[in-house]
This record gives sequence, structure tokens and C-alpha cells, in this order.
Amino acid sequence: MPDLSVVALNCTLTPSPGESSSQKLLDEVLAELSAHASVTPHVVRLVDHDVKPGVEADMGAGDEWPEIRDRIRAADILVVATPTWLGHMSSVAQRMLERLDAELSETDDDGRPVMFGKVAAVVADLRQSLNDIGFGIPAQGSVYWNGGATSGVDYKDLDKTPEPVATATATPARSTVHLAGLLGAQQYPANG
Repeated sequence: MPDLSVVALNCTLTPSPGESSSQKLLDEVLAELSAHASVTPHVVRLVDHDVKPGVEADMGAGDEWPEIRDRIRAADILVVATPTWLGHMSSVAQRMLERLDAELSETDDDGRPVMFGKVAAVVADLRQSLNDIGFGIPAQGSVYWNGGATSGVDYKDLDKTPEPVATATATPARSTVHLAGLLGAQQYPANG
């Protein structure tokens, strides 16, 4: 089993220690990743940190993003979980993407974006944005749960994981570990 480091960003709107459906689903994804690789996860609930608005790597005094950014850059895998509100990711997830925008101008010694060779799994609808930044997105690399229309039931309140969600959680875990292993062994080619 490969040994992989994972940073998991929970973009829930609920501060700690409040219960979060995004956290519950994120925990299930991390458990599935552990079934396929030796993972060392570091979970960050972004709403608990002072992540300043902006598109720079460091927005100045009090900004806690630089430390989170360093963890992301050092990890093999980024997992992002966000609730969906009115069909869109949370404002916390949007803030995270705005801050990751700084990575678009950062390149390695061979001219590749610094996030090339990193893999992202998504517990929401962020795939295109993370791919644009340079993260590799594995086949079927996301999972979500919206329940029945107007059901009024939060994921965190379910007694057990529905079988379709369990299956949908296992697939991105396998695909994410596979892609991270491939990229760890052989990086994407450099520009030029």
C-alpha cells in the first residue's frame, strides 16, 4: 500500500465543535482512502480559521491561509468537502478557491504549475476549478449527497450510510489513491 499524505478541507459553514454533514461524509471518504493506502490525514475546518479574502498566497497580518497552503503544497492528496446551497458550493469553499488562485502563477523549476502531481478528491462540485489550478482529478473522483428533494433530512442525521453513497465513496477513494501513486512515481511532463 502506498504511503500518502492527505489534507482534507471541510468547507462547512458550521464552526467546531458543531456537527456537520460535510464532516460526516468527509470522514467516510478518509476511511475509504485508508482502505487503499496508508494515509496520514490532516483535517482543516476552514470556517474555524481566519482566511482573509483575496487571491494572493498571503493577505497579511492575521491571515491563516499561508499555513494551510503550506500543508496543501506538502500533501499528495487534497480532499475538499463542501455543502451545496442552492446548487452551489459554500461561500467558504469559494473563498478557498479564491486563495488557491495564487497557485496559478507559481511554477516549479521545470515550468509546471506547483500543484501538478497533486491529486484532489471532491465531496462536492469543485472539480473544474481544482483541475484548472493543476490538481489531477481521478475518474469519478467526487461524492455527494443531497437527499430526496425537500426531504428535510441532513446527512449527519442519517442512522446509516445509504448503499449508493457508500459505493460512491469507495470509488473516488480507489481512483484517488491510484492516480496519486502514478503521479508519485512519474510526474506530468514539463512544459517545453
